[in-house]
Parts: sequence; structure tokens; C-alpha cells
Amino acid sequence: MSDPAVIDDDLREKLLSQPETILDDQDLMRALIAANERAMGANIVDMRGIAMERLEARLDRLEETHRSVIAAAYENLAGMNIIHRAILRMLDPADFAEFMKELDGEVAEILRVDCVRLVLETVQDDKNPAVKKLGAVLSTAEPGFIDEYLNQGRDTGQRPVTLRQVREQDESIYGETGFWVRSEACLRLDLGEGRLPGMLVLGAEDPHQFKPGQGTDLLAFFGGVFERAMRRWLS
Repeated sequence: MSDPAVIDDDLREKLLSQPETILDDQDLMRALIAANERAMGANIVDMRGIAMERLEARLDRLEETHRSVIAAAYENLAGMNIIHRAILRMLDPADFAEFMKELDGEVAEILRVDCVRLVLETVQDDKNPAVKKLGAVLSTAEPGFIDEYLNQGRDTGQRPVTLRQVREQDESIYGETGFWVRSEACLRLDLGEGRLPGMLVLGAEDPHQFKPGQGTDLLAFFGGVFERAMRRWLS
């Protein structure tokens, strides 16, 4: 049999003076436990070692959960900051034409989407010069268009926010955007009593930016602020 390895005196003295360095090193502790099990032989079941393995696995899961919770908290905070910045920028313009221009400009950039479109249902002619003057960001549609566009033949109710992936972008909404919209967030707008509904659409080329199952609280808040701003402009 080979002689047991001899620890250097300086190293041995250091370990004896600072034993916590061994306890804090997971790989070293695993090696010591494995050496102890080998020394006991294969016929002995080390219940303490089994318990330690289970506790270690549980600790790893808790640490992973802890990291996930922290990451989600930072992501929510970042999302909240984006929404707040977009709202402040949206409230800056002093006239409606500038408001529409900023919507598909800096507001879209802050929200990190490729385009923003506002759809208003109306019984008036969609070739109204006043509407065309506001640019491509605003489009009009016949009454009932928004429900049909959001539900797509299904009875999904009137949800305030709809997130989904898009195969073919609707030209009546997006027109010539220069982008290939592959996902969108549709915010239903209540423009007040006696008015037809509206819809704010955030379009993205990334097919995974908006999809069912994602949280919608921040977008619902943004939509609530936007529809209140629109009520003031329309009045």
C-alpha cells in the first residue's frame, strides 16, 4: 500500500488556524465527504451524507429561486421606468399634431417598439384631410372594426390589453411602416361616453417581444393614461 500523503507543515498550520476556509469551499467539502464514504466501505450506508446531499440540493434550488426573484424584480423595475418615461414624454406636446408625431417618434423609441398606431372608429369618411394631416400614426375604421380585429372570430371578451404574435401585418393599421411587424400589443381605449372606442397598437419586428402569457399590468396602466389624454384632446 502507498504511504498516505503528507500535508505541508505551513499549509497544515494555515488550515488549523482558519478551518472556515474548508467549510466555505463546496468543492472541497464534497471531496472530503466522498473520501470519508470510501474509507467506510461499500457495505455501510452513510445516512448523514445522504441528508447532506439532499440539503445541498434544496439549498441550490433556493439559491436559484432567489436569483430568479431578484432578476424578475429588476426586470419589473426597468419596465416601470420605461413606462414612466414614455408617459412623461407623451404629456409634453402642446397640440394634438405634435402629440401624434411624438407618439410614433420618441415615445416609440422609449417603449422599444418599431411603430405605434392609433386606430379610431368613426362613421366619417376616412379620406378626411384633417386625419391625413396627422400622418400615418392615425388611422380610422368603421364601427365594430376593433372588436373584430382583437377577437379574430373568437369570443375572447373585451380585454384591455391583447398580446400576440402576427403572421401578416394589417395594412389598414400599419400601412407602409418599413417594418415587418411580427408581434403586437393592442390596447383597447375607452374614449368617453358617447364616443366610439379606440385602439393603440404597439408593433415590433421581434416575434417574441409580445406574446400571450406575458404580464400586462404596465401596459394596461399606460393605456389608461393614454386614453385619458385622448379624452382631453377630443374634448
